Amino acid sequence: MREQRSDIHRDILGVRVAALGWRDALRKIEQAVTGDGPQRVFNFLNAHNANLAMTNTTYRNGLARCEVLPDGVGVDLASRTLHGTAFPANLNGTDLLPAVLVHIEKPLTVALIGARPEVLERAVENFRAATPWHSFHAVSDGYFERADSAKVTARLEALDPDITLVALGSPAQELWIDAHIRPGHGKVVFGVGALFDFVSGSVARAPEMMRNLRLEWLWRLILEPSRLWRRYILGNPVFLLNLLKYKVGGARRNDRVMA
Repeated sequence: MREQRSDIHRDILGVRVAALGWRDALRKIEQAVTGDGPQRVFNFLNAHNANLAMTNTTYRNGLARCEVLPDGVGVDLASRTLHGTAFPANLNGTDLLPAVLVHIEKPLTVALIGARPEVLERAVENFRAATPWHSFHAVSDGYFERADSAKVTARLEALDPDITLVALGSPAQELWIDAHIRPGHGKVVFGVGALFDFVSGSVARAPEMMRNLRLEWLWRLILEPSRLWRRYILGNPVFLLNLLKYKVGGARRNDRVMA
């Protein structure tokens, strides 16, 4: 039986990942957005990100300071291998963020950072069309000079958004969020990867059959082979090797399920 407790996290190659079902995830995010608690940052772990976390200490430490959600078949495989059960849900940002915006009925201010200017503009338009009770604002495309990050965060502070979506790719977005995002820059902040590409229509989602078979990664590889071949053709075997080493290597073997 899949884990249903909302307060359990699992150790996936040294990263603490929340084991939430869809209902618990939506409720948790809604409470973070509409409640009086501190700022919350959410990022996602897939096989590619797990590989990055194995070699990039700064990136791994940044993930340790936020809530990490499971994304994709790779981390499900890791959960089965290390914990005997898959995650309760595949909480990838491409599906989760639109669901969050539909789920929360209270009008929100949503800031967007990232992608090419034309992609960002279309993403804002399509977000507005899908959930018109929220207010969407393009704060910056993803091509700003990182030395000008203070100008971007100043715009966020002036906007005071409920939700901030940062789409700079991994590990850049997680590192940027960890280094620059502070209270006042968004009640809840997400690193969302390619979300704006999908929402804008610039990149097509995999057919539903491929998504159901957990093969969306293959669809993305077919669409963008020159950009993604290293991530999947080389990265997937590396991930499996890392998983095998982690399972037999004894690292924190006594506490892989985390409260």
